[in-house]
Amino acid sequence: MILREKYLAEIRGFYHSDLVKIITGVRRCGKSCVLEQIREELSRTTDNLVSLDFDDRIATSDIQTWHDIVYWVQKTRKEGPCYVFLDEVQEIDGWANACRALRRENCSVFITGSNSKLLSREFTKELSGRYVSFRIRPFIYMEAREYALQLQREFSVLDYVIWGGFPKRLEFATLQEQRRYLSDLNETIITNDLINRYGIRKREEFRKVVNFLLISNSRIYSAKSISDYMLGNGINASPNTVQKWIGYLENAYIIDEIGRYSRKARRELKQSRKIYNCDVSLNSIRCKDNRYDLTHNLKNIVYNELMYRGFTVTVYDNNGKEVDFLAEKAGKRYFIQVAWSVVENKAWEREFGAFAGLPTYDRKILITNDETDYSTSAIEHIKLVDFLQSTSL
Repeated sequence: MILREKYLAEIRGFYHSDLVKIITGVRRCGKSCVLEQIREELSRTTDNLVSLDFDDRIATSDIQTWHDIVYWVQKTRKEGPCYVFLDEVQEIDGWANACRALRRENCSVFITGSNSKLLSREFTKELSGRYVSFRIRPFIYMEAREYALQLQREFSVLDYVIWGGFPKRLEFATLQEQRRYLSDLNETIITNDLINRYGIRKREEFRKVVNFLLISNSRIYSAKSISDYMLGNGINASPNTVQKWIGYLENAYIIDEIGRYSRKARRELKQSRKIYNCDVSLNSIRCKDNRYDLTHNLKNIVYNELMYRGFTVTVYDNNGKEVDFLAEKAGKRYFIQVAWSVVENKAWEREFGAFAGLPTYDRKILITNDETDYSTSAIEHIKLVDFLQSTSL
């Protein structure tokens, strides 16, 4: 597995803190590997480390309650500061009690979990502010490329635009095997992490709404518009129900919602937002006849890349012309349009026209898959592969 230094750099300053370190993220995005890399770093300076992986219930079968966790650490640890790693800790009822108890015993506690019980906002209440959380995402392009090279697999930008960056899928040699893995992962997330966790009774309706949402990534939506669409297809799901279900997907880090900022109104528009998938494979596995949604997946991976790089992102309504992203960081603003190609005149006019009237002092960027450089004096055109491989933006 590759070293995920970006995340380690964020967490490193908290290694010795008494705050509980929560490693969050969608299922199978690489949280356990990050936890192991933290453990490996600390092992260079101390051997006072205790690890429990509750995903392996054979190895941890003797631990049934939170009291058992505390007892196991007490009998295993050495004198002095101890570092405790609890992987998939949500499997144990009352896990937060164990974290609180261990904090008081000179332990630095690191935890992960992969269902919505831990990934949701519930841990805010459970740990009463005595935590710091770090979200891990599936691989961005350069991470996926590095891991593919490590595995001696062929890898391309197109492969990433379609099949995304869930780490495990890169370990399978054939597309059939990868699709099978991703489909099974999707089923586990939807059934175990959402339907079972929240006790959803309208299972079929929920699945259809989820399918619609995940295949509609990078598009404007409102809960009412989805409800109306579903009603037109024989599915009864009220706007309030749709919004509640969207919240479940957000809590499990399956999707992100971002707002739209109106230049004219000078405020965020609350009535409609955009949804981006945590990984574009959640769109592609729902496509039929290999008709993959390259355009919207492309926008989605640019969004994921911007979030990875630490930008604050909104959609920008430029007097009725939509700019895909207003990305802000360190006092700088970037207006970013994303398209598969602007070779055709209509596409060129649409994408470049979206920048009309924007402030001259803000950087304006067009990202496409075209080989030709379409830069102008005011707008910088960046090839997709160059954007994904750069670190300057």
